[in-house]
Amino acid sequence: MAELNSLFPSLLAGLQLVALLMLLVWLVSVFLGNVSIIDLFWGPAVALAGTAYWAWADMPGVRGTLILVLAWLWALRLGIYLTSRNAGKPEDRRYADMRRRHDPGFWLKSLYLVFALQAVLAWIISMPLFGAMQGAAPLGLLDYLGAAVFLFGLLWESLADFQLARFLRMRTSQDAVLDTGVWRYSRHPNYFGEFALWWGLWLIAAAGGAWWTIISPLLLSFLLLKVSGVAMLEKDIAERRPAYRDYILKTSAFFPRPPSG
Repeated sequence: MAELNSLFPSLLAGLQLVALLMLLVWLVSVFLGNVSIIDLFWGPAVALAGTAYWAWADMPGVRGTLILVLAWLWALRLGIYLTSRNAGKPEDRRYADMRRRHDPGFWLKSLYLVFALQAVLAWIISMPLFGAMQGAAPLGLLDYLGAAVFLFGLLWESLADFQLARFLRMRTSQDAVLDTGVWRYSRHPNYFGEFALWWGLWLIAAAGGAWWTIISPLLLSFLLLKVSGVAMLEKDIAERRPAYRDYILKTSAFFPRPPSG
């Protein structure tokens, strides 16, 4: 119990920092009338929690510093990419639909429907960062494997985002489907990259003894596959974009594999 009590301030500090960030972002979203800006701060929120754990740790060690650097590398890349992609665009269709369902008063309801929920999720997802800073064991093979899986996921996700951005600039039809590059092997390679890199971070935490932080990649995998990722994006996409139906028939939804047919 004494050990748990000593760790609680670190966990609480991480949650408080994430909550404060999301509160500030909510205020900005009310001013702009655009909830979509929360996506720009998702990565930094997770990394900010990790920074709190690092600052509170007695001895975060090489493992703790390594996982924090990797987390900020992911967060900054994701934040910069989303900022450049969404600059000057209206509110994302997902949030616009939510606004229509919950008006009047969505400006206030969004505080708990979107921002508070995202704060809690970001805090839970950050658990491998916390766990990696609690073990004093030296770096080993599992750490290097985790770092390699993380870098693979980050590169795969970055390549998917680059190819998508290029496709959107050059396409000649709104119904056109990107089915080349990494998008030839998966309909959502960017989500697969996110999936891979978080399992890599968990391996680093597990190398320090924090196996229990598996709740983070499991939750993220569930969200990507069943909630806010693949399931949400493909709910009605075949109706809106008929050409996508053929793409679904021949291409894996998530895990990369050669196309069928």
